[in-house]
Amino acid sequence: MAATSTVTNPETIYDVAIIGSGPAGYTAAIRGGQLGLKVALIEADNVLGGTCLHVGCIPTKALLFNAEIWDHLKHAADYGIAGIGTPQLDWSAVQKRKNAIVTKHTKGLEFLMKKNKVTTISGFGRLTGPAKDGIHTVELTAADSTKSEVKAKNVIVATGSEARLLFGLKPDDRILTNIEILSLAEPPKSLIVIGAGAVGVEFGSIFRSFGTEVTIVEYLPRVVPVEDEEISKELTRLFKKRGIDINAGAKVESIEKTDSGVKVKWTNAAGKTVEKEAEKVLIAVGRGPRTNGVGLEKTKVELDRGSVKVNEAQETAEPGVYAIGDIVLGLPQLAHVGAMSGIVAVSKIAGRKYRPVRRDRIPGCTYTEPQIGSAGLTEAQAREKGYEVKVGKFPFAGNSKATIVDSHDGFVKIVADAKYGEILGVHIIGPSATELIAEAVAVMELEGTVDELMFTIHAHPTLSEAMLDAYAAVEGQAINA
Repeated sequence: MAATSTVTNPETIYDVAIIGSGPAGYTAAIRGGQLGLKVALIEADNVLGGTCLHVGCIPTKALLFNAEIWDHLKHAADYGIAGIGTPQLDWSAVQKRKNAIVTKHTKGLEFLMKKNKVTTISGFGRLTGPAKDGIHTVELTAADSTKSEVKAKNVIVATGSEARLLFGLKPDDRILTNIEILSLAEPPKSLIVIGAGAVGVEFGSIFRSFGTEVTIVEYLPRVVPVEDEEISKELTRLFKKRGIDINAGAKVESIEKTDSGVKVKWTNAAGKTVEKEAEKVLIAVGRGPRTNGVGLEKTKVELDRGSVKVNEAQETAEPGVYAIGDIVLGLPQLAHVGAMSGIVAVSKIAGRKYRPVRRDRIPGCTYTEPQIGSAGLTEAQAREKGYEVKVGKFPFAGNSKATIVDSHDGFVKIVADAKYGEILGVHIIGPSATELIAEAVAVMELEGTVDELMFTIHAHPTLSEAMLDAYAAVEGQAINA
């Protein structure tokens, strides 16, 4: 499905041209249209949506939902569902459903562009240098290599990121990135995941549910290393309980193809060499900014290891050029962060009020089983910043709704300032953690305190009651623990 048109009138001057149609770019385009700007959205691929929609967030979470249903079906008799026999996995149907979800939302994006009068343009966009007489020129290379130009008063670069690889390897049918693993013909019998960030642990969780023997190898001392240390410990415990082989503090030395799979050699935390072979290897060691070849070197835009430096309005050092999303230095590479940075940029361009993206107000979500949701400072970070900290912890084992939904592992952890009671951080591992964390972000935006939140009524029976008990636990007064 095409990203629609080519430039129909080379004399048109847009208020803003956006290079890249992922969550950062398409959100900026929609908000720009809503604010009355004349917007061009440039996309090199033949569909809108970028990595997130096609080979990232959306298809991955579709598979995770299938994995959750599959795990429940293994215990169907416990839920009073009889007569279904032994469930059989139809992987082609799983893939079909995933692809249908992606297609639906791709069409939805095309509709939203039309609704908001955004001109979508197919081709690879490249900056040509500073503005001349206040107008920037973006060189456009079409799929057939023909070239044209797009002119705009402002340019937003939203070119996203790509998976990093190791040892100069190229992805194929055995050495996988997030792209290849999403289109496997069937679940592998065994999988080694290199990297225990969100991508690595999510795919590890998915394929373990479907019966794959999963090994996770992480260079840093713990899995999900950006999370609070107690969250890492709990995920490690629960992954091991599921039969996932966790190897933290491990340095990968080599990855070699064998006759039947791939062999990985690493040095473990004790300094011993370990070798293991699996049918497939997923390399999930992070993502790099996609800033090569987009003409930034022809401008005053400043880079740090490929990432773009911006101010609080997402402006680069080149007047009229903005950067948003995964390419921005210091911002976590999350779709929702990219989207909000896009809203900030076009609000600035339109002369409207905006609030800069705050690093300590960003929810982080990992859609494993169990889920992880976090926002604000970890306990260690809060102490490092000099806060006198009080911590409240409430286990989902004490929450009735968690028992009802048969998911009572994990906990909610509140990190609060002892002096004023302000909530500094919230860290959740357990059922619906990725949904519950939204309350925490709202609370911190409003500078909520423990005293206020202990008296904020949460409905019963709900998982959100675990939040109420966790707030109260800061003062040692949780009702259900």
